[in-house]
Amino acid sequence: MNESQRSAASAATTRTDTSSASAPAEERTPPNTCTVIHDRGSEQMHLNRENVEKLLAGDSFFWLDIDQPDSDDYAILSDVFKFHPLAVEDSEKFGQRAKIDDYDDYVFLVVYGAVPEDDDHLVEVHCFYSEKFLVTVHRDEAPAFTDVRQRYVKRQKPIEEPSQLLYRIIDGLVDSFFPILADFDDRIDELENQTFLHAGDEQLQEIFQMKRLLVGMRKAITPQRDMFASLMGGVAELPGMSDEDERYFRDIYDHLIRISDLIDTYRDLLTSSMDVYLSTVSNRLNSVMKQLTIMATIFLPLSFITGFFGQNFGWMVGHIGSPGIFFGLGIGLEVLTVAALFTLFKKRGWF
Repeated sequence: MNESQRSAASAATTRTDTSSASAPAEERTPPNTCTVIHDRGSEQMHLNRENVEKLLAGDSFFWLDIDQPDSDDYAILSDVFKFHPLAVEDSEKFGQRAKIDDYDDYVFLVVYGAVPEDDDHLVEVHCFYSEKFLVTVHRDEAPAFTDVRQRYVKRQKPIEEPSQLLYRIIDGLVDSFFPILADFDDRIDELENQTFLHAGDEQLQEIFQMKRLLVGMRKAITPQRDMFASLMGGVAELPGMSDEDERYFRDIYDHLIRISDLIDTYRDLLTSSMDVYLSTVSNRLNSVMKQLTIMATIFLPLSFITGFFGQNFGWMVGHIGSPGIFFGLGIGLEVLTVAALFTLFKKRGWF
């Protein structure tokens, strides 16, 4: 990994860690209860037809955040907000591909962020955005998303720039990938050092696990990057987006490109780590095989000498009988052979 990529990840890590650390722990909202931010401040309200109709009847912009939605909540989205059935169906089924769908006066977005505690490190947020409202739907809680919501809750002011609200939400989710990837960078360096010192099955299993996580992140980031590329290219549009807003969303696109490059870089590093592991294991096996070959080579002439003098020919039995001949030809010849082989192996650098 080059220095510019490291500095980019470190800078974004510092910014995201600071914002996440400043957000205190927040309890999840109970079922059929949502957080709403409007011109009168913020509150937690029961998500029913009457309350939503009051919000829609007003003239000011509002943000409705639905956590852990159920079938009753989706019925409100379909019957009261009059969202398109396809958009509501996509919002019900999590695991969607990151995308932006245009439905006349509103758009439906699927965006991803990262969380350190989850198994796949991913959090999925669905957004219904128009010039009058923003409805966010999610099952998992993300520190970056929670931080943005708490900032707007504490402001107790009307949302004057809806596009900036959407930008801050998506920017917080996107930047949450940087700390996770920075941890990957540190862990890859540790794995390489551990592999050189003592290559074991634990390192190989962790390499495969990290590669699977990176593949999952790549599946989320690549379509999200393409989505913002279409937004920057004018293929897709956000309601009420100005030229100034486009500059902010271009910054998100730049972050997604950097994250995509980091993911590809770490995949290559993990592949290199796997090659180092296999080479280390192969070298260790070669060392063991060399030692076994030396032992076999030493015992080969000894077996020949023992077998030769162990023949029960009458002449040999009759003439080789004194202790001197036994120690000279039997023991002495074997010791001399072993010494000669050790000298030869030492000269050739076999051990």
